[in-house]
Amino acid sequence: MNTLELIRKTFQNWQHKDNHHHILSNSSHHSHKDKSILFQWICKIHSPAIILLSVTTLTGLISYRFYNQPELAVGTISPTKIIAPRDGDFIDNYTTEELRKKTRSGLLPMLKQDVSLTLKTQTKIDNKLEQIDNIRSLVNKITFVNSNILSSSSQKSLHSLSTSQWQKILVKLKTSSITVDESLSLTENNIVKELLTYQKLVNAKDFENLLNQLEKNRDIYQSFSTQINELKIGNIEDEEKRLLWNIDNKTWQQAKKEISQTVRQMLALGISTGLPEDIKLKATEIHLENKISPPIKNIAVNLIIHNLESNLIIDEEETKTRAEKAALAIQPVVVTISQGEVIVDVGEKITQGDFVLLDNFGLSRRSVNFNGIVVSGILVSISLITFITITHKVKGRLRRRDQVLLFLLSISTPIINIFDVGYNSLPAVGFLVSSFYGPTVAVSNLIIMTGLTLFQTEAIGWEYVISSFAGGLLASLMASRLHSREELALLGAGVGFTQGSAYFIIHLIGSATLGTVWYAILPSAIWHGTVGFTYSVLALGISPYLERFFDLITPIRLAELSNTNRPLLKRLATEAPGTFQHTMFVASLAEAAARHLHCNVELVRAGTLYHDIGKMHDPLGFIENQMGGPNKHDMISNPYESAEIIKKHVSEGIVMAKKCGLPQAIQDFIPQHQGTLLISYFYYQAKTQAEGEGKNIHDIDDTLFSYDGPIPQSRETGIVMLADGCEAALRSLKDATPDQAMAMVNKIFKARWRDHQLDDCGIKYEELPIIAEVFVNVWQQFNHQRIAYPKGALEMRSSNNS
Repeated sequence: MNTLELIRKTFQNWQHKDNHHHILSNSSHHSHKDKSILFQWICKIHSPAIILLSVTTLTGLISYRFYNQPELAVGTISPTKIIAPRDGDFIDNYTTEELRKKTRSGLLPMLKQDVSLTLKTQTKIDNKLEQIDNIRSLVNKITFVNSNILSSSSQKSLHSLSTSQWQKILVKLKTSSITVDESLSLTENNIVKELLTYQKLVNAKDFENLLNQLEKNRDIYQSFSTQINELKIGNIEDEEKRLLWNIDNKTWQQAKKEISQTVRQMLALGISTGLPEDIKLKATEIHLENKISPPIKNIAVNLIIHNLESNLIIDEEETKTRAEKAALAIQPVVVTISQGEVIVDVGEKITQGDFVLLDNFGLSRRSVNFNGIVVSGILVSISLITFITITHKVKGRLRRRDQVLLFLLSISTPIINIFDVGYNSLPAVGFLVSSFYGPTVAVSNLIIMTGLTLFQTEAIGWEYVISSFAGGLLASLMASRLHSREELALLGAGVGFTQGSAYFIIHLIGSATLGTVWYAILPSAIWHGTVGFTYSVLALGISPYLERFFDLITPIRLAELSNTNRPLLKRLATEAPGTFQHTMFVASLAEAAARHLHCNVELVRAGTLYHDIGKMHDPLGFIENQMGGPNKHDMISNPYESAEIIKKHVSEGIVMAKKCGLPQAIQDFIPQHQGTLLISYFYYQAKTQAEGEGKNIHDIDDTLFSYDGPIPQSRETGIVMLADGCEAALRSLKDATPDQAMAMVNKIFKARWRDHQLDDCGIKYEELPIIAEVFVNVWQQFNHQRIAYPKGALEMRSSNNS
């Protein structure tokens, strides 16, 4: 039977023995608790005042457009014939602005020449011309021998022969035989014949000089051939390229000059991105017409069009300036009517022009649209009930200050929308709500506020709302998982990028022309991304102040509080070092258990570090700080006084925690880690004294020897209570086996469970074996055996150190 099975069996035995007692003692408690939860759900799940304030405020904000709404609006049917009461000329601002918007978005972008691209293209073509010059110079270095010795055709064939073929010819020459060699081609045999004929006419030295000259010409030709292969001129074949080295130098210099001049002229005019190849070809042919020798004109054209790249880029500033000038140049649309003319007849649909006249004459029947406000109220109420239900399920009942903060964060978005600034605070709200209350609450709040925002703005500017939602969604999902300000700053950059990208994609899908992307959509997307990043930075900046003002805990704040260099913890380490060491071991036990039970590990660590700070009020009153000295309580004959000293570390700890501004969640660990436990040592000492004095031991009030509580109210505080109870017992075990340590832990757990200290914390009975095994594993890690050094090894080590 392994250790885990032994633990589970032990706890099953406890459960069987205590089952009847547990049911009887908790039946009334659970019944009361069920009624309490039902009552809270009806009346106290959320503050009625906050609910009323939230509904009225949000309704008022998102329905502001209904306060002065025309009954006779665009698209409605006129119930009567309406006649103009007087002459009128009114500007149609809506139509005017729509025309200006179309002008701004439809204007073609302005282009400007990119100097670097122009220089790059010129250099590229100049390099090609230089490469041709180099090849032509190689051709000129080939010195043909007298055709009477070796015919020109044979010399040209000889130049193009491979090295192996040339070697075969040299071997054949050594035989001095004019007979036909079947291993050689007809041309090669003719070359051999001509060379042998010449060999008979001259001495050996002259013939050797001839062969050296031919070898030199072959080397030049090979280099020439290599460069020809490397020279790429569009679709021109090598055979056609040879025209370049066969023409005379004057013709080539003229062609080279015209090619360079044509390139510079075309680049000066500008080559735009996406210019069709046939247009580029036609323009090049026109520029070179009658300027280059016809045999190489095709080569020149190919050389230019295959190396001519675009050198025009969008001039964003000039484009914006021109677009704005063009928009402002549009004259306002004016709607004119004379007195007595019919604006709209009965049963006709009201157009934009009709509405301009009706509204300016005061005939549009503007009034409060109560139906719209009622719809807004219903929508807000449904949204609020949904949000409260989700929040209660995830976080339980929120404190009043949490409700106020969520209310303030939520109304920030509709308030900003009222001022019609074009941007909303969804990224910042998602960032803060996630940091304070977790991703589920944040995403729920974000979805609801996005829906209400779209309703509030009648989906006008929905593109920005959706892009803000995308940025806010990233913040909502990630903010609560990050544990440093640096990580949150990087998240802010991610929110900005997400918001900008979403805005860009939405407008790209709906863009009529691709040309508007780079000069109109992209700058706006960058700007919207910057706004999202700014909101994230703003949220990060105000987060510490909200944490303190609303007494909130975040992973970052818990990490900061867990720094042992903080003043209060430094005092604990200095004034009560034994307590500090006790605290560190308890933290190790509690953290390990919290991690296995998927609890808030950061909260457990921070709460554990501060749970015994109250012992600084009288460090020597606690045995871990006496360092082997006399026990202070041995000099106190009154057990009531000793118990009061022990109990006081809780009350004094709470005072210290409040004075230092520790969050309430951390303060809760101070009283709850002791719960209502009995200070048994002094309680039994009091009973012993009472028996010795002949008093009735039943007259002793055990509440004077019990902590004031409350018992642990969360899984985290419950874990710390168990860890605190086991720390001293485990530390006292020096040479014990894991089974002995497990028995000790089981005994403590059984006492806590029977004393109902864990009733309200949410730790289940079946989880106790898991916690016990974790505690014993941690104890084993701290209490591991070391290798015993032999005496000789110790002496040798000592002499080496000296």
